[in-house]
Amino acid sequence: MNEKHIKLIADALNILEVRVKSTIQLLSEGATIPFISRYRKELTGSLDEVQIAAINSMMLRFIELEKRRESILKSVEEQGKLTDELKMKILSVYSMNELEDLYLPYKSKRKTRASAAREKGLEPLAKMIFDQTNFDVDLKAESFINDAVKDSDDAIKGALDIIAEWISEDITSRNALRKLFLNEAVIYSAMVKGKDEEGIKYRDYFDFSEFIKKCPSHRYLAIRRGEEEGFLRVSVAPDADKALDILMRIFVKSRNKSSELVADAVEDAYKRLLGPSIENEIRADARERSDLEAIKVFSENLRQLLLSPPLGQKRVMGIDPGFRTGCKVVCLDAQGNFIQNDTIYPHPPQKDAMSAEIIVSNMVADFKIESIAIGNGTAGRETEEFVKKIKFPHEVKIFMVSESGASIYSASDVAREEFPNEDLTVRGAISIGRRLMDPLAELVKIDPKSIGVGQYQHDVDQNHLKESLDQVVESCVNKVGVNVNTASKHILLYVSGLGPQLAANIVSYRKENGQFTSRKQLMKVPRMGEKVFEQAAGFLRIPGAKNPLDNSAVHPESYSVVEKMAQDLNAGIDDLLKNKELRTKININQYVNQQIGLPTLKDILHELEKPGRDPREQLKSFEFSNDIHSIDDVKVGMLVPGIVTNITRFGAFVDIGVKQDGLVHVSQLTNKFVSDPAEVVKLQQQVMVKVIEVDVPRKRINLSMKNV
Repeated sequence: MNEKHIKLIADALNILEVRVKSTIQLLSEGATIPFISRYRKELTGSLDEVQIAAINSMMLRFIELEKRRESILKSVEEQGKLTDELKMKILSVYSMNELEDLYLPYKSKRKTRASAAREKGLEPLAKMIFDQTNFDVDLKAESFINDAVKDSDDAIKGALDIIAEWISEDITSRNALRKLFLNEAVIYSAMVKGKDEEGIKYRDYFDFSEFIKKCPSHRYLAIRRGEEEGFLRVSVAPDADKALDILMRIFVKSRNKSSELVADAVEDAYKRLLGPSIENEIRADARERSDLEAIKVFSENLRQLLLSPPLGQKRVMGIDPGFRTGCKVVCLDAQGNFIQNDTIYPHPPQKDAMSAEIIVSNMVADFKIESIAIGNGTAGRETEEFVKKIKFPHEVKIFMVSESGASIYSASDVAREEFPNEDLTVRGAISIGRRLMDPLAELVKIDPKSIGVGQYQHDVDQNHLKESLDQVVESCVNKVGVNVNTASKHILLYVSGLGPQLAANIVSYRKENGQFTSRKQLMKVPRMGEKVFEQAAGFLRIPGAKNPLDNSAVHPESYSVVEKMAQDLNAGIDDLLKNKELRTKININQYVNQQIGLPTLKDILHELEKPGRDPREQLKSFEFSNDIHSIDDVKVGMLVPGIVTNITRFGAFVDIGVKQDGLVHVSQLTNKFVSDPAEVVKLQQQVMVKVIEVDVPRKRINLSMKNV
């Protein structure tokens, strides 16, 4: 990366150049975003993960830009057309659109009307007309008649095709039109004839128009989906007269026959070439912008879901509810290991509640179950009510758990590898139970797209979506930290610096050699080099290790500083961890050196207060209203408790205990103006809502949080 790139990134993100430069250097050396954010604050000025990810994204874009620039220079040079002036222009632009504009005249094209006219020898005539001097065009055109050109009109027509292409490839005209499109283009959508009934869900867009720059992400994605499914006709354009007026002022320079012909060429160039080209560009930009917004929403929702409060290491019963096929019941020990399963039929058609109660009660007693996790899908509420009526021999807490994606996990290679002898339904119940214990550890096994917390996730750029969601999972895993002695390879692979092979190697080493007793022991794992150890060690925890810092977020590279702190106080590291008064005597300023600055020292002191602490909140119990079990029970005016299940740019979806989640539109979240629902609510948040509309045929429930 050169200094110009660094300056552009710094200006765009409002970050000091020196910090951008240091961050890029670290990224180029293979450091991960979580590692840089946590352990290299002195070099970055304490940039957070979002800022570092933005720097990384822009860095990758500039790398692609430079690759393209190099390719273009080589191509034009091979054509023998690379002048010093053109080379300087190509080297001076930092926008991909401007770079492609410069290359457009030299780009190999499929046969066009202009290229056909050139083959007929009409380019000299085109140049004369384009100069707009006062001459007899018809007379001059006659001199170009040949076997391929039948008359003067044919010659002039071909010449205008060439001029139209020149106009469409002119950088000034493209930039002028691009600016007009960006500021004033309107997106129009209309129903495809005869599709009014079949495409009824897109009826809001059957006759729709809006400035493209004001069209929100979710609306543009909906329109685009309607177009791709064949229900909508869509176009994006500014006022045509205004666009033509701009082009006429650029290209029509006189008042004569030639100028009139150039004006005709301008109109043709706009309608046939330039307009559609810029429209495609603007639509691509709008798509990218909408994709980014949708991916951002999905990423934030996923982050909140992954960081949902865990129950912790408790003995749990997981129940995957069902009617006809019964409810699958599994028991798990405190480490999440599968113990036993059974099937109960408390609901219609079998309705054998007595046998079901005996089975559940015995399993709870036999395996000392402390909590029960019930999937919130079909028969979820009915199963919850059934379980709550059972009198257990000891206190048992009951939780409803989101089962989104559980069926995907059940049929996955991961599930088959974990439970090769169990069927899909048992695997699903195990997943539900484990989600209660530790949502993060279980959800990392599922493709994030299947978890159901996004908007239009199947319509956006899938590569970018996967990249962003993987980054979120990595961030969450490293934020929480991983117990290296209990973690599955599926969560280990997201630890900073590891990956599939090393994750598998750690699990294999653990099986062969027993539990790790120190972080240093990790160096014995095959393929664990010093660089990888540096990236990963701070995020791996070893409870019960001889050195208590091995179960903390303090990086091994900083152990010597903590040891010095303890030594200066005539104490041991254990004493520092246990004695708050002792820690207050530490003056961190005296431990600043060239490698460790105040940001890292503050982090160390903070970590010593509660080493290895889980940053996630405590799990709270929740109960739906006993008055509603289906949409038929939901009445306008009701005040009911609910749980936020999804957040989009247009509002939040809330589970109130029926199959259909209700929508709290962004305008109903609060009495104040809200631009982003995520500012008001969080995923899994428990809220009180008021029912303001129920549409039973369309299975829609509208809710409000105003004055509730």
